[in-house]
Amino acid sequence: MDEKAEDMKGRAKEAAGDLTGDESLQREGKVDQGASAMKEKVDKGADKAKDLLSRDDDR
Repeated sequence: MDEKAEDMKGRAKEAAGDLTGDESLQREGKVDQGASAMKEKVDKGADKAKDLLSRDDDR
C-alpha cells in the first residue's frame, strides 16, 4: 500500500476511534499514520542516496 493510502487509512481509523470512543482504534490509526510518514522519509532518503551515487558515477 502506498504511503498516502496508508495515511488516509490511519486517519479514518483514528476518526472512527474518536467517534466511538475506542482508544485502541485511535492508537492504531496514529500508528498507521506514523508508519506512513516514516516510509515516506525512508523513500526520500533512498532517492537522495541514489542521486548522490549516480552523480559519483558520472564523474
